[in-house]
Amino acid sequence: MKLTVEPTAIPDVLVLRPKIFRDGRGWFTESFNEAEFASLVHPVHFVQDNESCSSYGVVRGLHFQKGAFSQGKLVRVIRGRVLDVAVDLRVGSPWFGKWVAEELNDESFAQLFIPRGFAHGFSVLSDEAVFQYKCDRPYAPEAEAAIAWDDPALGIDWGIPADKVVLSPKDAAHPVLAACPAEYLFDYSENLYK
Repeated sequence: MKLTVEPTAIPDVLVLRPKIFRDGRGWFTESFNEAEFASLVHPVHFVQDNESCSSYGVVRGLHFQKGAFSQGKLVRVIRGRVLDVAVDLRVGSPWFGKWVAEELNDESFAQLFIPRGFAHGFSVLSDEAVFQYKCDRPYAPEAEAAIAWDDPALGIDWGIPADKVVLSPKDAAHPVLAACPAEYLFDYSENLYK
């Protein structure tokens, strides 16, 4: 196997560590293999790749897509360091309203799989970070939703001082989870992959 998989405190969110082959020329890794991913993680077909470049202090999130447009994501850092965060939005889940965070960087090659039913965001810990993510459904503007990055009930430690946080106007105006319309959230008993 070229991939090791580790559960986080929310078992459906997984850390993936691809095998790195190093020699005098440098290194090589297989960053994604659909068959291996399906056998070790979840059968999923990714349909869209996104990439962003952000500077220190940028917080992007906490984003998700509503209902039938919900996305699973496989995320990684190409350059720099980020703190990647997933928040469980599945009503009835033992982890509803809880979050997990994993530092992703260009040295560890770790990736995070965030399944459907979660909000996702990240903060940039290095001077600059290039962040890449695979999505299993295409972006649908009409289904776009988010919760506040600084929701006090969540208490997320983004790893940067609050006065250094850089947000888009849109990300600065999202509601806290408790104010999120119930129809935006997910049902833990429903199979979001059917």
